[in-house]
Amino acid sequence: MNNTENDKRAVISTVIRYALISVAAAILCFALGRLALGLGDRGRDADAAPGGDRVRVVIDAGHGGEDGGTSGSDGTVEKDVNLKIALIVRDILASNGVGVVMTREDDRLLYDAYGDLSDYAGKKKVYDLRNRLRIAEEHPGAALVSIHMNAFSGKQYSGLQVYYSPNDAESARLAGLVQSTVRSYIQPDNDRETKRAGSSIYLLNRIKSPAVLIECGFLSNAEECGKLNDPAYCQALALAISSAIMEFIATA
Repeated sequence: MNNTENDKRAVISTVIRYALISVAAAILCFALGRLALGLGDRGRDADAAPGGDRVRVVIDAGHGGEDGGTSGSDGTVEKDVNLKIALIVRDILASNGVGVVMTREDDRLLYDAYGDLSDYAGKKKVYDLRNRLRIAEEHPGAALVSIHMNAFSGKQYSGLQVYYSPNDAESARLAGLVQSTVRSYIQPDNDRETKRAGSSIYLLNRIKSPAVLIECGFLSNAEECGKLNDPAYCQALALAISSAIMEFIATA
């Protein structure tokens, strides 16, 4: 391939990235309008986030610390991508008046978040999950959105997929909004359907509030892994997820 063809591809790639952000931003503006109508004067109460707004969303960046989650062939580690996207979603929601709490905002597991034990040997993952659930349960009624990455032995698989809790009927609606928004504006070829979570997904199996787990993409797919390392793509994906969350809140 000559330099001219490389230059053309670079230009096309840049245009696509900026188009993704523009489209997702348009969806965000629509969701903001719906959110303003839906919230009215209900924006604050005693269950408040650090910024003073009522907590409506708990964002969970999966894994962390000693638990890296899955990884890509290029060395991309799930825990890092989870946190990157979760922080962007947090900032978008918070900047638009949605009260948000994070289960983690840095690279760590949460097994000692409440100081339950002096010796966590062999129990770190169990206590990490228990504490993530405990954080969510401290804000009854707030939607839990857990951010993860997928992987599979078949490297051809790609695309976002959302799982929802069976314990609250609104979970399926939130999952559908996330899946359809991302399909419409970020991944038009994604024909995946939302899935009801089973007992193997600890948080969704136990929480009583609306809750979803978003597998944002497959790190085992080299092309999708590359996208998930692109700041512009992550921004567009986070914008679409945030828009779906705000639509969910506005139409509750």
